[in-house]
Amino acid sequence: MLYLDNAATTPLHPKALEAMMPYFTEFFANPSSVYAPAQKVRAAVGEARQSIADAIGAERDEIFFTSGGTEADNWAIKGVLDSRGGHIITSSVEHHGVLYVFEHLKKQGFEVTYLPVDTEGLVDPASLEEAIRPDTRLISVIFANNEVGSIQPIKELGAIANQHGIPFHTDAVQAVGHLPIDVKALGIDMLALSAHKFYGPKGIGALYVKRGTKLAPVLHGGAQENNRRAGTENVTGIIGMAAALRASLDEMPGEFTRVSALRDRLINEILEKIPHTKLNGATGEKRLPGNVNISFSFIEGELFLSHLSMNDCCVSTGSACSSNAHEPSHVLMAMGLDSVLANCAIRFSLGRVNTEADITNLMSILQPTAEKLLKQSVLYDMHLKNKR
Repeated sequence: MLYLDNAATTPLHPKALEAMMPYFTEFFANPSSVYAPAQKVRAAVGEARQSIADAIGAERDEIFFTSGGTEADNWAIKGVLDSRGGHIITSSVEHHGVLYVFEHLKKQGFEVTYLPVDTEGLVDPASLEEAIRPDTRLISVIFANNEVGSIQPIKELGAIANQHGIPFHTDAVQAVGHLPIDVKALGIDMLALSAHKFYGPKGIGALYVKRGTKLAPVLHGGAQENNRRAGTENVTGIIGMAAALRASLDEMPGEFTRVSALRDRLINEILEKIPHTKLNGATGEKRLPGNVNISFSFIEGELFLSHLSMNDCCVSTGSACSSNAHEPSHVLMAMGLDSVLANCAIRFSLGRVNTEADITNLMSILQPTAEKLLKQSVLYDMHLKNKR
């Protein structure tokens, strides 16, 4: 099997599994209980919280555990607002975990500005400055895009938000563990992360909330997470998330260089060896190290995907959260692609498990498959007839 869908989820890091195992068996007590075994578990959760805080330049009491990135995004956006309404700003290329929250709030009476992006999928900070109004109450811009890998100018965007005294949230699910992040230096007030995107377990994430940020709870019940997020802690998930993030940071310098080289090799080989292909997203340092998003003109993405799947090649047409939607990617459409070309896009996302041999094996499958489907394409046949 060729696994090239790390943006959807990553395999569990061995160090995360090792760290988690005792908390499935020996250290199973509820950390909210008062007896000694429970307090040992509580201390371990505190150490994990500190470790995650250190990884992003935060303080221990600024980290709140959630069930994943979607909950963290929902909590940040809804929790900082109230029923007074007002104006809120996001980008046109957000993950659905943010985009759908803004659509919901729009129905509740909030006015929403969707910042445009350029052909690389990047927001111009000047457009944010122009969009801010006296009643603007929240700005939310994704850190790195899950479909095309473009890394936003977060520091500049955060500085603008800070200058106007507006809370600034970022969905950093694709960035944490893969890029160096310092929330203080970047001017971030709230940041969402999810463990299974950096070789941790599924079902656990966290929300960074800067001290002084007013954030109402969205789950009511017990006093967990400093009375902000009720529910018994997912102890094994928390321990695994902290271990995976530590391992990812330790490996980041070498892995960033290695995976970026694999990315660039794959991009170059596809564009050189397969005709009618187009790279989507930014290039170089403005792109996530493992992201390759290519439009194969005249070949419908879902059809291409099924043929690759029959060859045990695991890739995606875009966001795993909307893979069954059969709608053109809102990200690619916002970048200026027409619906036909947007529907011809395939995302390959590389990670720590991938090697040079994987690129060689992928191309041995990809190239003949593309040639076969191109010959069968009605769109390509029409293209050739129009050229005559």
